[in-house]
Amino acid sequence: MKILALSGSARRLSTNTALLRALEEIAPPDIALTTCADLGGLPVFSPDLEDLPLHDSVVRFKQCIEASDGILISSPEYARGIPGGLKNAMDWLVSGVLGVAKPIALVHASHRDDDMLASLRLVLSTISSRFNEELFLRFPFMKMEPEAIASAVRQPVNRAPAEAFLQEFARYCGRPQGDRA
Repeated sequence: MKILALSGSARRLSTNTALLRALEEIAPPDIALTTCADLGGLPVFSPDLEDLPLHDSVVRFKQCIEASDGILISSPEYARGIPGGLKNAMDWLVSGVLGVAKPIALVHASHRDDDMLASLRLVLSTISSRFNEELFLRFPFMKMEPEAIASAVRQPVNRAPAEAFLQEFARYCGRPQGDRA
């Protein structure tokens, strides 16, 4: 199972990116989790650009989406909204078919940011018919350093729910479209 993990943060020491990388570390052997934390390199979306040869970064991004069996997204809240880089990446998926039936779930590294999560859920439910709002993993890691986050995820109290979440998401990715059971 190939899962693409998208970080909505452009920060070098992002807690959300650190959480996704920690999940990579503990992922079961049958789940290949790969984190993409460079969404800021995508050009600003415009439908006019789709008629031209796509920028290399857009081609690579779309190839990563296409090659994945599912997508996990973890993002901070910027000014009570979705960070621009993540929203721009989602915009690149709106007019095509890549995201339409792609299983998507959220991971979050903070005990707050519910405004952004509500906005992100709305966008994702528009992009994908397989966005699963019920599958959600959240840890209160805000303001922690990446090494501390990795250590915290390895602790049994956090590792068990994280592994269970990854396994449940992998099962969801393998189900036929329309089957949420």
